[in-house]
Amino acid sequence: MRITGIETFTVGAGWKNWLFVRVHTDAGITGLGEGTLNGFIRTTEAAVRELEHLVIGQDPRRITALAKRMLDSVSLDGGHIHRTAIATIEVACWDILGKSLGVPIHQLIGGRMRDTVLGYANGWYRTERSPEAFLAAAEAVIAKGFKAMKLDPFGTASGFIGKHDLDLAYDILRTLREKLPAGTLLLIDVHARFTEVEAIRAAHRLAPLDLYWWEEPTTRDRQETVHAVGRASPIPVATGEMYDTVGQFFTLAEGGGVNIFQPEPMSLGGIGNTLAVANLALAHGSYIAPHQSGGPVATAVCLQLAAAVPNFLIQEHFDAFNDPWTRDLVTWHPSIDPATGHLSLPDAPGLGIELNEEVARAHPYDPKAYLDIHSEGWERRLGSRRNS
Repeated sequence: MRITGIETFTVGAGWKNWLFVRVHTDAGITGLGEGTLNGFIRTTEAAVRELEHLVIGQDPRRITALAKRMLDSVSLDGGHIHRTAIATIEVACWDILGKSLGVPIHQLIGGRMRDTVLGYANGWYRTERSPEAFLAAAEAVIAKGFKAMKLDPFGTASGFIGKHDLDLAYDILRTLREKLPAGTLLLIDVHARFTEVEAIRAAHRLAPLDLYWWEEPTTRDRQETVHAVGRASPIPVATGEMYDTVGQFFTLAEGGGVNIFQPEPMSLGGIGNTLAVANLALAHGSYIAPHQSGGPVATAVCLQLAAAVPNFLIQEHFDAFNDPWTRDLVTWHPSIDPATGHLSLPDAPGLGIELNEEVARAHPYDPKAYLDIHSEGWERRLGSRRNS
């Protein structure tokens, strides 16, 4: 079997764009992948085209060799975008391999460890930043069956957070803690905006609210700061979504203070490297909770991993809060069990999902669709609708 061509689809999804890739073979089997990177969709699409000549004519079932060829054949490392481009093709090859054998990807990476996985909602708080508005949005999340949800209540605060903003964040979280059902998990995303000392100070202020984790508390420029916060924070720290090499997770493990690793399969170059991180975390006594703020194909990737990885903690989930038309974009979506808050896992061969090309082309790339957390009111996730 040989790869004969690559199709790309850039899709405007309201508040951000998604990139999907379809890999064709001479056996008539196609594979689907995703390479969504906020603000860099066209750039990543171009990177896929730059790597295309290394892929055409190759056997898609030799996944590790092909991924290494795409990485090593370019003498200068293209970093995050390079690995995201590799991931789109690498995942599509896993999809092809699974389809050729008639089994889901999770069967190829060790088989099922579990039949469902706890999911947490994100992208749900598209409203003004007030306790009342956040509560109304959170109640709708609970109504969908979720038992966990993530939010960033800090507005546009960066570096240091003023008394008013921190008090408001506290009030939002206290309202959710008091009004939502007992046992609801609240996860906090700091979006890498605080200094080391400020991340620790804010964590101590919010700790009485029984928060599940404290995500990306410090700048991405210096990885060392997260270890200091991890050791001093009364809230468990999670990080890693922006790492694009397995070695960065080794450094995370070596530095200590963090036991929740957040690999992003697209950023890391695909499924193979994410499995490497999962195994590294397992040896470290840690868990993975993959980042996933892309489209539904990336969701399926994470859920394939969730089925097979033993130290898999919880899965981020945006899909239930995307624009309604996105339900028609693909052939499969996970369901959520309202009794447990767990997401179902894909069962069909390969990735277990197909792209509806007609719907994809009906929602073209939108140059104004990206998330900017430094823009006032970013929580509403309006994308280009902000300017309409």
